[in-house]
Amino acid sequence: MDEFLPKDFNIKQSIVTIIAGCGEYPILLTERILAKGVSCHLLALKGEAAVDLWERFTEDKRAEIAIGQMNQALKLLKKFGTSDVILAGQIKPLRFFKDLHPDLRALCLLRKLRQRNADTIFSTICGEIEKIGIRVLDARCFMEVDLVQRSKKFPLKRSVVEHGIYIASEIARLDIGQSVIVKNGTVLYVEGFDGTDAMIRHAQSLELSDLLLIKTSKIHHDFRFDVPIFGMQTLELMHTSGIRFAALEANQTIILNQDLVLKRAEVLGIKIFGY
Repeated sequence: MDEFLPKDFNIKQSIVTIIAGCGEYPILLTERILAKGVSCHLLALKGEAAVDLWERFTEDKRAEIAIGQMNQALKLLKKFGTSDVILAGQIKPLRFFKDLHPDLRALCLLRKLRQRNADTIFSTICGEIEKIGIRVLDARCFMEVDLVQRSKKFPLKRSVVEHGIYIASEIARLDIGQSVIVKNGTVLYVEGFDGTDAMIRHAQSLELSDLLLIKTSKIHHDFRFDVPIFGMQTLELMHTSGIRFAALEANQTIILNQDLVLKRAEVLGIKIFGY
């Protein structure tokens, strides 16, 4: 049994609805859920979820909503007979400022928030879903095989890695980001609102080698809506930016298509390790 699934989760009777943003993660999650024989539906976020994901579901098991349509989302979850929800995939950061059309319910919820960031917004969304009797699952459910494992040895000086982990943990605590790029104990870049890949692109201008990327989670991380993800796109960006090492938090970070990514990393001379 998946260690992240609730003990009372019934594979034969549960109906899981994926609320999907962009990227490969929702696609891979769908494969994992269906492989377990669990009934699965899709609630796709308009302008975010991939066409490939949409086409994997029949008409009666999929629906699309605009970002901010809270009331419609809850109605569709009930229509599907949903017992459990998983939030998967990203929402492009600027969508929180552009093309956002909250309905009356969403507006009322937003007005109650003293701070409006990803944590407060998605935590509120999860709360509204659970109010109607639907459980929001840990987003690592069904993805156990894709999690980073802890490495016995580090390919760099432990002091350099531990310093980077400390900095990444601090910026995560402050809700700034969850990744940093360091070299020999010097912090070069920290992740901001635009995400890990954007941070890596900035590093290209430095034209330095042997950089270290570190991804972490928060001390009280809410895995219902935020799982650190590492994939092929990030790996290729690392290669072009001179980043030769990636330290990923073990049992917390998902590597999408892990076998392919690790094989490609070996070809590129990039060391990926879990801490």
